Amino acid sequence: MLKRGDKAPEFKLSADNGEEISLKDFRGKKVILYFYPKDMTSGCTVEACDFRDNIKKIEKKNAVVIGVSPDDTKSHVKFKDKYELPFTLLSDTTKKMLEDYGVWQEKSMYGRKYMGVVRTTFVIDEKGKIEKVFEKVKVEGHVDEILNSL
Repeated sequence: MLKRGDKAPEFKLSADNGEEISLKDFRGKKVILYFYPKDMTSGCTVEACDFRDNIKKIEKKNAVVIGVSPDDTKSHVKFKDKYELPFTLLSDTTKKMLEDYGVWQEKSMYGRKYMGVVRTTFVIDEKGKIEKVFEKVKVEGHVDEILNSL
């Protein structure tokens, strides 16, 4: 797992708007990079809407929000439109970025093991270094926790 002070791994992925987005596009701003398992699921929707409802506070701190999941861009567009999400969602269907950031891990549900996204948020500073890592995120109160750390 990446830790505070590490250089954040570069990426180049398709965004919900069809553009290719990379980390270097955000130099000079803090990046709240949050990884979530699946569009339109209960926990992921609560988390996304919490970011949406706090976007002005986040932007005042010279930060941007980027969500990443293995869903495709079509799914992201539906999710973004339905909940009026004002930030970028990146599609990592190959799971390369998920692996680079160490969030694609073995999980277990009802005794069955499978690979999936462990809900994790990275705060990346203006120069591309990891400033803070929130592992195994509990959705409730998470955005407040991030705002307090900025």
